[in-house]
Amino acid sequence: MIAEYLSRLATEYTYERVKPFSGSSFGDFVRHDLVVEARKHLLFWPFDLKVKASVGQGGWASVPWLAFFDPLVTETATKGFYVVFLINPLDETIMLSMNQGTTEVYQDFGQTRGREVLRRKARDMADRVPEFANLFSEEPIQLGSEADLPAGYEAGHSFGKTYSAKSLTNEQIIRDLYQMLLAYEALVNRGGTTPIEVMQEEAKGASIDETRRYILSRRIERSQSVRKSVLKCKPPICECCGLDPELDFGFDGRVHETPLDIHHSEPLRGLSEGETRRYRIPDDFMVLCPTCHRMIHKLDDPSDLSGLRSCLQFRIERFGKR
Repeated sequence: MIAEYLSRLATEYTYERVKPFSGSSFGDFVRHDLVVEARKHLLFWPFDLKVKASVGQGGWASVPWLAFFDPLVTETATKGFYVVFLINPLDETIMLSMNQGTTEVYQDFGQTRGREVLRRKARDMADRVPEFANLFSEEPIQLGSEADLPAGYEAGHSFGKTYSAKSLTNEQIIRDLYQMLLAYEALVNRGGTTPIEVMQEEAKGASIDETRRYILSRRIERSQSVRKSVLKCKPPICECCGLDPELDFGFDGRVHETPLDIHHSEPLRGLSEGETRRYRIPDDFMVLCPTCHRMIHKLDDPSDLSGLRSCLQFRIERFGKR
């Protein structure tokens, strides 16, 4: 069914985009029906991904798309890296692509330089997961548009596959999408687009594997979606020293903005590549103040809260606030 929906998008888009954008039933089909169909497959696959589709914001886009986002990396097509079906409505072709957010790169480097940056990162992405890149093609893609965003999509393409809308089969698209999502998971696990020397500087790891596990754990900790979910389940108080930002500093902001860290307490050695469950909320997390968070990473076992507490040499006095 997903092949049928993608084919319809590719073959009917040129005709539909001459109609008014507001209230378009075709636009609703893409944003809702196509997304629901794609999500059905994820129910049976070991991936925790967000799915979105677009035909434009406020007006018809030159290139419509259906994308799969890992929340640890991004939840929007404007930044990060993700898997996407890009449509060339002129040629009625569909590109399955490991791609990148164009808008953020354009903002940082400008369009001409930005496309050079995207091409370099695309090459690095393919090199980081060569066993998957070899299953697809690294040839450039053609989206049939000279607009800025499509040009960015073309530059940001790392590897993928191009299909004719008229000959696309469901079996083919499901098989290739599954392999591409495996590649996406591997790319996230291996550090994404971050250069290895930068990862090693942060992790101070003895090996590439240890460095990658450390970076993945830190990516989990820094995810806003993870942070919000953990702080819905746990009180915003340091589980080691007891620091309470509300009582001790008068913090009165929203819970997820509290000046505490979310620590991924699963030992790094437990984050093996290919593991389908990356974390459990709230079981695999601690709420710690920044100081306690730094200290627990110095322990041999970053899940040893009792060991961290045994190192604590002070006690917080609240001067009668309780």
